Amino acid sequence: PVHGALAMALAMQTGNAKNQPQLVLPPKSAEEAALVPDARVYRAAHLTDVVAYLNEAGNAQAPTNIFKNALSDPTNPNSASTPNGWARLAPTTYLISAPPGDLSEVKGQAAAKRALEIAAAGGHHVLLSGPPGSGKSMLAHRFAGLLPPMDTQEALQSAALASLTGTLKLETWGARPVRSPHHTASAVALVGGGVPPRPGEISLAHHGVLFLDELPEFPRTALEALREPLETGHISIVRAQRRAEFPARFQLIAAMNPCPCGFLGAHQGSNVVGSPRSGPQHSGLQHNVKRACKCTAEQIARYQNRLSGPLMDRIDLHVHVAALPPDELIHAQAGEPSAAVRARCVRARAAAMDRQGCANQALAGAQLEAQTHLDPKAADFLKAAASKLGWSARATHRALKVARTIADLAQSATTQVPHVAEAMQYRLAA
Repeated sequence: PVHGALAMALAMQTGNAKNQPQLVLPPKSAEEAALVPDARVYRAAHLTDVVAYLNEAGNAQAPTNIFKNALSDPTNPNSASTPNGWARLAPTTYLISAPPGDLSEVKGQAAAKRALEIAAAGGHHVLLSGPPGSGKSMLAHRFAGLLPPMDTQEALQSAALASLTGTLKLETWGARPVRSPHHTASAVALVGGGVPPRPGEISLAHHGVLFLDELPEFPRTALEALREPLETGHISIVRAQRRAEFPARFQLIAAMNPCPCGFLGAHQGSNVVGSPRSGPQHSGLQHNVKRACKCTAEQIARYQNRLSGPLMDRIDLHVHVAALPPDELIHAQAGEPSAAVRARCVRARAAAMDRQGCANQALAGAQLEAQTHLDPKAADFLKAAASKLGWSARATHRALKVARTIADLAQSATTQVPHVAEAMQYRLAA
């Protein structure tokens, strides 16, 4: 098998099934290429299979026309036979498996769940901040289950990028990719590069989710390289003799601690008294167990300043995930399942696509002003809030996109003051 079989078949599409080029590929590569609609793919286990088939097909034909005639006739019985490992593959479809984990498994955290619902409905980026063990990673890993299903073209584009790197798995065909690189990943691993240029994690997450845990721990150069693709949805890699462009329309879900030790704003706990029973296993601890932040103001500022203002400006939703008290964690009822939340997200995303042809996060320029349908009172409210909070133009526009998504979830034709007010809660003051 070779890398990029699906990408090659996708690039060779002509739009005309009769004039579609034919491909002869080895096993595994042929199955990849057969995912492309109307692709004419032949699988051969060995070069001798190709020779044997052409000899058999060309017994009554001129040698110069053997290959052309043998492959160009889809009605030829030999095209579907496998005399020596030769076969023509029909277009293949696979069942889409549901992402692991369900949102109902997350106890509490209503505000964070609401933010993820908004993000899934509008295609927005999210930053989850909170102490260790508050549920940030658990929430992030369940986000993909809220996203609308991919259409065929999106699935092909996503699979083609995975095919280029040899990471495509046929059993995950049609499922939105979820990439979660370690915080030691370099800028090249994250955005792509090398010789020849190869797609990075942001491109492998195309039409899917990029989860960056411990965001401030990533190298500064890697984080700053995210700024352009977060805005444009693609990445250009330029080298001395090569130039490559890869799509990178992903949703960023990032998580971070509020301080170096992680316990800034964490639940303080209470006195823990041990068992009165005797024995080494019941020693009777009498000290207080409290998780209090011990970082200085300078340490906290240095830690948070690892994330630049321009990068933070490009993240639409900033959510604080507080640690749950033990009684709420143990006795909380199961929350709403992912399927119910996803249904609302699908409906809201469909409304946006019908209205403007793209998700709300992709709105820009005159289209943003035309499609948000901002109520005059909501416009005045947003102007006053942005001025008081010192928001940049980008931050103001992103808050407006989030407000439009909230309006879509509420099935409102116009963006009202309550929608803008809720969107404001997810922005940090600049």
